[in-house]
Amino acid sequence: MAFGIDRKELKAWKQRVAAGEIAFLTHYWLDDRFPGCKTVTKAGCSDVDKLKAWGRNYGLKPEWIDYKEDFPHFDLFGKVELQALLDADLEEQAQRFRLV
Repeated sequence: MAFGIDRKELKAWKQRVAAGEIAFLTHYWLDDRFPGCKTVTKAGCSDVDKLKAWGRNYGLKPEWIDYKEDFPHFDLFGKVELQALLDADLEEQAQRFRLV
């Protein structure tokens, strides 16, 4: 279950992903499979080769890419989530979701 974002943010993320950018969308999220995680950041890009290369910088395996809904993305949690946001100059987003 996702919450803490609005349709405008989701639409903007989808547009950036579709345009071939590495785009980030953070939201609150609860899933019993990931105890202790209260947020997830989706790092997406329609250029899958570009997304794979980006993911290698964070130790992410290509098989972890989620291809749902035509918006390929990695789901980031914890330290990787925070570092990716900071590396992308998205400290405000990290602060908004209390990751720092």
